[in-house]
Amino acid sequence: MISSLAPELRWSNRVRRREFIAFVCGAAVAWPLSLPAQNTGRFRRIGILFGGFSDTDPEPRARVEAFTRQLQQFGWIEGRNVKIDLRFGGGDDKRRGEYAEELIRIVPDVIVANAAPAVVVLARKTKTIPIVFTNVFDPVGSGLVESLARPGGNVTGFSNFAPEITGKWLELLTEIAPGVKRVCAMFDRANPPEFAQVAERLAPSFHLQYLPAPVSRVADIQDAIDAIARGSDGGLIVMGGTITSSNRQEIVQLARRYRVPAVYAYRYYVADGGLISYGVDPVDVFVGAARYVDHILKGAHPADLPVQLPTKFELVINLKTAKVLGLTTPPALLARADEVIE
Repeated sequence: MISSLAPELRWSNRVRRREFIAFVCGAAVAWPLSLPAQNTGRFRRIGILFGGFSDTDPEPRARVEAFTRQLQQFGWIEGRNVKIDLRFGGGDDKRRGEYAEELIRIVPDVIVANAAPAVVVLARKTKTIPIVFTNVFDPVGSGLVESLARPGGNVTGFSNFAPEITGKWLELLTEIAPGVKRVCAMFDRANPPEFAQVAERLAPSFHLQYLPAPVSRVADIQDAIDAIARGSDGGLIVMGGTITSSNRQEIVQLARRYRVPAVYAYRYYVADGGLISYGVDPVDVFVGAARYVDHILKGAHPADLPVQLPTKFELVINLKTAKVLGLTTPPALLARADEVIE
């Protein structure tokens, strides 16, 4: 059984409303055909640590379900030859650290860690247990790996680092809300600043005044939205991060209340009432993580598995929220959307 500790881009042409632009890392990986998992008579153990989600949030559960389904394709069956231990940090630094230590004490064969804070705390505590990360902005700049092509240690995984996407966020904001003249970029203070730096550099080309808003607590979120809501020409870009993800409902509600058009990094913000999102599919990333876990369980070393950059992005629009904000979504934008929530 899965155990858990309680307390807590598709741009341009339309192809079945789905297409992608690939970002290729230094050494591309050709996924080898996986051999069936051998029954060695012992259980293999996999730890999963979510740093910013609680155990009651449906978002991480969808990722785990996709992960376990993919593992089954490789012959790893929960309860038969593998056991998965789940921990949810809930955005709490102390709890995240405690759960990291718990997982390490179990001595699993591999740990999957979602988002930089969870990966960093694990990487500090073990240099021997393989770690596969998901949704980390800048693994090289964060010191987690030596390079994308050759990670060099016990850590590898899947990055969502593609600063070019920031230009798409700005383009989307001005397309769906052409009256916006000021843009607030909200990002987790703990994350590397590349996205924010690209936004600052590109904003003038969209005739936008750039306002950075690094956040580390709920009060910072309130202050940032209060500031951009002073006037009718403010817009918001919410970048991914532990703080922004774990407080996404607060962000979405405040943006709606103050009628601030916002572009988000992930679909789940829009599912919770956000206006529009453009970013990677985290569930898809966990399918890739299952492939790397399979390789490791069959003898591969993280140092030999290149870090993967994002290959697919999705555009999601919430027409209900657009109506609340008094916005008319351009037909051309709707035609490019992968999903429209009505």
